[in-house]
Amino acid sequence: MSNFKDSTLNGERGAQDAKPALQDRSIGHIIAEANNLTAEQVERILAHQRAKGLKFGEAAVALGLAKGEDVLWALSQQFHYPYAPGGGKLPSEDLVLANKPFSHQAEAFRVLRSQINMQLFNADEPRRAIAVISHDSGDGKTFFAANMAIAFSQLGGRTLLVDADMRNPRQHSVFGIENNSGLSGILSGRSEANVIRPVADLPSLFVMPVGTQPPNPMELVERPAFGLLMRELVSKFDYVIVDTPAATYGADYAVIAARCGAALALARKGTTRVNAVHDLVATLKNSPAKLAGVIMNEY
Repeated sequence: MSNFKDSTLNGERGAQDAKPALQDRSIGHIIAEANNLTAEQVERILAHQRAKGLKFGEAAVALGLAKGEDVLWALSQQFHYPYAPGGGKLPSEDLVLANKPFSHQAEAFRVLRSQINMQLFNADEPRRAIAVISHDSGDGKTFFAANMAIAFSQLGGRTLLVDADMRNPRQHSVFGIENNSGLSGILSGRSEANVIRPVADLPSLFVMPVGTQPPNPMELVERPAFGLLMRELVSKFDYVIVDTPAATYGADYAVIAARCGAALALARKGTTRVNAVHDLVATLKNSPAKLAGVIMNEY
């Protein structure tokens, strides 16, 4: 893809390599630095820690010099588990893997991630992107795709979330990133830079927004350029998750899934009809895309 420039990604990666490795430092040092604790405050915590037989983080919380979420954030740095640190949440509350990483919802996404990993990402399988598809708008594709992308990024592999819903794009709003260039520009043949944007506080996650909303989304995804782009992205990233338009808008989703090579079908509990799910599955049977599963969304 001669029109695809990865300058933003390369620059961001270099910047990350230059940052000090927090995981090599003690929990106490990380908490003290994050909370701007003075030497006197640190000594108070250490004294309380020795007197009560507590861990540094527990002692800091007991003295009101740190919060429980500060301790969790410090632990996440040591164990390479990035998420939005306490006090600085990502724009959307829908990003549960980033904002509430220890919630029941977050754990459900981790279970799905493990199942998908075993099914699609092993040495015997070709490299694929995963298209998230559903029958109707409001089924939760944007929510699901965003959180699955975060879940994979928390494994440490470079992960890209592509917003291919050129009929109703939302990922740029969810992540609070600029949307002045993106997928539509690449597929239209324009030479655009900075189409891949890093996500603050989640160093392994990147987002490609739609950019300018085009009048001909179906024609754009049917062009050979889209298939070439997906092959290039899959070669550059460990995981690629793709948001798609609802099936009620047309056949865009099926074309996108075929170019990705794999798809997850989403249904909303109490809303999606069984016949609609059957139609999605039947359509994929006639395409090169491998159906990785059907997910019931309760949220």
